[in-house]
Amino acid sequence: MSSRPPLNIPERVGDPAEVDYSSADSDDFDALSRDLVDVRSLQESDLAALIKIDAKAMGRKREAYYKRRLYEAMHQSGVRVSLVAEMEGWPVGFIMARVDFGEFGATQPEAVIDTLGVDADYRGQGIGQALMSQLLANLATLRVDRVRTQLGWNEFGLMAYLEDAGFMPAQRVVLEKQISRAFPCNLESKPCLRI
Repeated sequence: MSSRPPLNIPERVGDPAEVDYSSADSDDFDALSRDLVDVRSLQESDLAALIKIDAKAMGRKREAYYKRRLYEAMHQSGVRVSLVAEMEGWPVGFIMARVDFGEFGATQPEAVIDTLGVDADYRGQGIGQALMSQLLANLATLRVDRVRTQLGWNEFGLMAYLEDAGFMPAQRVVLEKQISRAFPCNLESKPCLRI
């Protein structure tokens, strides 16, 4: 019978034998960065802060977009999963997501990240990592199997952030077509496609 190695139990907090699961230099994106940043559920009172954070990054205010997104997150979602990160009692980052329980006839719990942002003055402090870590922990508790998002082909910083979080290209092809504002056919000169 083989003998087991002895257990290395630390005698006190801070003992070298103690495993530090929240190490900032961990190669695990899910390191407990959320212990260093306060992360809470999104509230309706966060609207102004979300608009301000986004406006700094985008160079313009997208008030209507965030009003619509916040309304959807608060009133049209069966499960609220959107989060806000706070420092010094003020929102400095957010991640807005929703849980879908299937599409195209398939029932498979999946989350979709719609938008996220970190105040430019607070970047590099683990806020995005804390938000994503808490979101993933919450989704795992809800037994959501996968999370997806999409981004522009040239959003390299965001792509690197998502790659660090464990995201990979999906086996989906997104198709797009620009729709002409002019009606493409009329009954006299050109037949219309009838569906």
